Amino acid sequence: MKIVVTGSLGRIGKPLTEELLQKGHSVIVISSKAEKQNEIEALGATAAIGSILDANFLTATFKGADIVYLMEPPFDFFDQSMDTKNYWENIANSYVKAIQQSGVTKVVHLSSIGAHTDQGVGMLEAHHFVENILKKLPDSVSIKTMRPVGFYYNMFAFIPTIKNAGAIIQNYGGDDKEPWVSPLDIASAIVEEIEKPFIGRTIRYIASDEVSPNEIAKILGEAIGKLDLKWIEIPDEEFQKNLINIGFNPIAAKGLTEMNASRRYKLYDDYNQNKPVLGEIKVVDFAKDFAKAYHN
Repeated sequence: MKIVVTGSLGRIGKPLTEELLQKGHSVIVISSKAEKQNEIEALGATAAIGSILDANFLTATFKGADIVYLMEPPFDFFDQSMDTKNYWENIANSYVKAIQQSGVTKVVHLSSIGAHTDQGVGMLEAHHFVENILKKLPDSVSIKTMRPVGFYYNMFAFIPTIKNAGAIIQNYGGDDKEPWVSPLDIASAIVEEIEKPFIGRTIRYIASDEVSPNEIAKILGEAIGKLDLKWIEIPDEEFQKNLINIGFNPIAAKGLTEMNASRRYKLYDDYNQNKPVLGEIKVVDFAKDFAKAYHN
């Protein structure tokens, strides 16, 4: 099949492209950076260089594709001028226009945990809005919505406080298990869905492991040789203030604080009712990568 992949060769895009090519599919990878062209072509894919905000470019790239994989790249939390709501809506509307104009009828969309609601999940509510924009597409367009949980690599953000304060410091914590996911397991799940029949609109959660914050502190502590590593929970207001102090966009700081707070009461409601089979890569596997990043 001919498949268009957005997201360039990122943490999901690269393993996704590699696996699709290994299975004999023809892959076009969209990237906004011309310097990525050689790397994309070296894998055996075709590079399409342009902006996902350019609906005409997307239309031309989507034409003739059997399936398109859509994702919204994360924005820069430190960009003080970023209007986060417009950022998400502009990308979603560009996708909708290109899908309608190109005639694509099969879509795999990378959404997120928390997209089941627009209330009380902080910055994740943006995924709810994007899903609803895509739902406006005609019924003839089948959409497989993928909702991964928190990415392992988000834990790299723990490194500064471990080094500076000797602890993981967040506005949530405790012994309740939470789901986490590897980008490699996400890529594999997307390939599975691409190769299954498309019928209507479906939602699939993706997770690799379920561990508590205190268990994460133990696992990461052992990996970096800091056996006394603790996870410290601080008030929301203090956490948000800390983010702003290190340069976060105030809207992003508020959104991340609210997202973390929602772990305590709302974030996993729909996930818990639709739990997936867990993937292969566990937190102890990721801890090896975490240790390398920590010591470098």
